[in-house]
Amino acid sequence: MCVHFLGGGMAGLTAASATYPLDLVRTRLAAQRNALYYRGIGHAFHTICREEGFLGLYKGLGATLLGVGPSIAISFSVYEALRSFWQSERPNDSTVMVSLACGSLSGIASSTATFPLDLVRRRMQLEGAGGRARIYNTGLVGTFKHIIRTEGLRGLYRGILPEYYKVVPSVGIVFMTYETLKMLLSRIQTSD
Repeated sequence: MCVHFLGGGMAGLTAASATYPLDLVRTRLAAQRNALYYRGIGHAFHTICREEGFLGLYKGLGATLLGVGPSIAISFSVYEALRSFWQSERPNDSTVMVSLACGSLSGIASSTATFPLDLVRRRMQLEGAGGRARIYNTGLVGTFKHIIRTEGLRGLYRGILPEYYKVVPSVGIVFMTYETLKMLLSRIQTSD
């Protein structure tokens, strides 16, 4: 189990690091309103590198890497604990419904715990975008402190409701699909 946990964690960190510049560019393109500062993906990459340096493509990566591991660990741990409890209390309930409900709740737990890191990541990604002023010049910890100082602790959870709207069905469906495929594949394997 430890090998799978570490292997999955390292794979997640590698994937997040490799694709992070795309996430940053996507965030910046989506954040444009009336005035278009970036004319497309290629222009955004070029402009960010020219104005902020190559490392500008990795603004907020630390927050992402800190959030990836705990997010997955919390999600799976909460899911397994809830599913085990549910099945011990109500063993005849539909596996599909149990996994959907427990997965949705695990998504809420995971998002609630890691949302501040995600918020800091997005704020760091948008800093300097389209000529905006640079506010968060002090890295991850400085960004946390700035948000708490200017917006209070509630500022770390600004926008969490839309996150729940996305995560509840998404994580629930992931776990429901996982359990359903696991059952189907085990039936196929035992019939062979």
